[in-house]
Amino acid sequence: QVQVVESGGGLVQAGGSLRLSCAASGSIFSRFTMGWYRQAPGKERELLAHISSSGNTNYADSVKGRFTISRDNAKNTVYLQMNGLKPEDTAVYYCRIEYPFAVWGQGTQVTVSS
Repeated sequence: QVQVVESGGGLVQAGGSLRLSCAASGSIFSRFTMGWYRQAPGKERELLAHISSSGNTNYADSVKGRFTISRDNAKNTVYLQMNGLKPEDTAVYYCRIEYPFAVWGQGTQVTVSS
């Protein structure tokens, strides 16, 4: 069974940076489309970015220019580099295999202090 595990969350001051990692099991990781989401308290889960098997990326307007999604197929890992963090970025961040099937990670907490 394919699983994904996020890491790299934590507490950071406004304006700071964090890099989240998402490690996926399975030998066909290079074929996966991967996505990063977040969910703040009292809000719906929000798609932030996704990256296709060929490396094409898309971003939500809320993070465009500040967050960068990337992947290392040799390590079965997708990353989310987050720069210029704001208090409103505080949320639980989730990784998801988007295609060819859906698998969610357990999430990692990111807290941005003002």
